[in-house]
Amino acid sequence: MFLSPLGSRVHVPCALAVIIGGFAGGLSGGCGTSSDLDRAAAAITRQGVRTEIDYIASDALQGRNTPSPGLDSAAQYIIRTFTRAGLRPVAGSYMQSFTLHTVSLGDSNQLEVTTGAGTVSLALNDDYVPFEITADRAIDAELVFAGYGITAPEYHYDDYAGIDVRGKIVFVLRHEPGEDDAGSVFEGKKATQYSSVLSKMRQAREHGAVGMLVATDPLNHTSLVPRGFPWPSLSKFIPRDALPTSLAMDESEKLPVVHVWETAIRMLFGGVDSLRRLQSAIDHAVAPRSFAFRGIRVHLRTSTLVHESATQNVVGVLEGIDPLRHNELVVVGAHYDHLGVIRNAPVGTDSIYNGADDNGSGTVALLEVAKALGAMPRKPLRSILLMAFAGEEKGLYGSITYTRHPLFPLDSTVAMLNMDMVGRNEEDSLQLIGAQEGSFLMRAARAENAAIGFRLVRTSLESGGSDHESFEKQHIPVLFFHSGLHPEYHRVDDEARLISDAKIARVADLVFRTAWHVANQEDSSIHPSLKGNP
Repeated sequence: MFLSPLGSRVHVPCALAVIIGGFAGGLSGGCGTSSDLDRAAAAITRQGVRTEIDYIASDALQGRNTPSPGLDSAAQYIIRTFTRAGLRPVAGSYMQSFTLHTVSLGDSNQLEVTTGAGTVSLALNDDYVPFEITADRAIDAELVFAGYGITAPEYHYDDYAGIDVRGKIVFVLRHEPGEDDAGSVFEGKKATQYSSVLSKMRQAREHGAVGMLVATDPLNHTSLVPRGFPWPSLSKFIPRDALPTSLAMDESEKLPVVHVWETAIRMLFGGVDSLRRLQSAIDHAVAPRSFAFRGIRVHLRTSTLVHESATQNVVGVLEGIDPLRHNELVVVGAHYDHLGVIRNAPVGTDSIYNGADDNGSGTVALLEVAKALGAMPRKPLRSILLMAFAGEEKGLYGSITYTRHPLFPLDSTVAMLNMDMVGRNEEDSLQLIGAQEGSFLMRAARAENAAIGFRLVRTSLESGGSDHESFEKQHIPVLFFHSGLHPEYHRVDDEARLISDAKIARVADLVFRTAWHVANQEDSSIHPSLKGNP
């Protein structure tokens, strides 16, 4: 008898289970013979794929926006499949719920700059615009120029070195040093995590700042117009319901943050050219030029109204049987949300983002993996968690939620396999992203592909992202299965009629076999304490 978070039962090691069961023949990737895998894979069918993709990508689900009734209907469909396949709920539920915030701009926004010449009130929308992550708060404080607002030890760069911003407002530039320089230490022209306004706000808060003014960096950008967020209340051309939705953040996590224009730049630096020269000096030396403004105070009030809503990831687990490994976990995931509908579309035009390939295809492949796992006559050594993520299109919300609030310990998670856009382009070609060639994940996929016959191409993702990135940031090995972009990407004509059910079935077969292989592999190289190794 062995007690675990997955339940209580008598566990029998794989080799012993094979002996007791009287199975003959070699094991394919661990517990279960090759013929077992082949028979289980027969549960994956083109007819099943077609039925599922026709529903998941149907007009009835209205583009599966996060949150929406259509997304909730898709969640129930996934749960029914998980249940029929014999996957168990986690902590009594097939859903991991999380909260979203929809934010609207309040009516009490104010920005005043006080210098030796007096106090000037800047105009909302003309001179400054709040960002969607801004706090509902008023502050009055001294001002400090903090360069790009970046502390990045791995790049040996720190705009906050040598300055004290505690209790003060920081003025920072957008982007990062060497934005247009292929030789920049900040990964060349590829933007790093430090370039986002959210990252800059969090770093400002960590250093003790109480507010942040943001300006577009003039060295690489000609338009300095304050955009912040395009609030509907500030424009007659933006639909009233086009409001920002984000993962729920407590007000204590936020700062008042606004995007400022040339009016503020002239008052603080004497002109745009002065700021441009200052930025050039920072970029050239890759070294900060931060300083405290003398005799300048800023009064900043940002006003917001927050509406809460709920959505969910869908989860189901196949519990492992090995006493030493059943608490270890292989995650197989795909996001099931998409972009919803086009607001105010002309009558008679297609307004629904059906998202058949992105990511109805990955969702359906996940359902087929569930069927194959349920058809196996034996349980794996390690446990396998299947996850359908919500909010990927909003910013990886579902996978970020899971890695922040994991249902199983992340340090026991040996790998994450992700499927996103797996139903288009060449029938015999499939891209593998994330794992290095020669890693245990890549070896497993290539070994199991012998039964499938794809031309596997290891590549890097040139645009966009997907939920495996949330796990990768937690140092969990990932392998992303992807069939490539196409002209219908993020368009209303990404429809089920264009999907190859045969390709999705083959992807599901490969991911099923790869997950089974990893879940049963006895190689010590994938032990959680060593999982960062190739």
